[in-house]
Amino acid sequence: MHPAAEIVIAIALVISGVFGFVGSYGLIKLKDTVQRLHAPTKATTLGVGGVLIASMVYFVADTEQISIHELLITLFLFLTAPITANFIAKTYMARNLEDDELPRSVGKFGWSVYDAPPDGGMER
Repeated sequence: MHPAAEIVIAIALVISGVFGFVGSYGLIKLKDTVQRLHAPTKATTLGVGGVLIASMVYFVADTEQISIHELLITLFLFLTAPITANFIAKTYMARNLEDDELPRSVGKFGWSVYDAPPDGGMER
């Protein structure tokens, strides 16, 4: 393997390790659910993404073939982590906050939940 590829892989792994450590540390040390939500969704996602990018560089340097699996995993992770964080935040808001504690919402049903249609959303 080319030494430049090894350096790029090592740098990507070190950077992703730092992001993973900061995200894990933030998850432990931050005070409440909303603060804890920020650490793993941002820092740890970048940490896992860095490991996957290092894996892509390794396989390109080692086999001289592009491995698309890691790119697809990274794309899936970057798409699903914000959605999951949004669901967790809205659940927290629905369970722990009163309506008068939230800023006014421009939506018809408030901040975190929608009223279900009478038939449960099932069309017949």
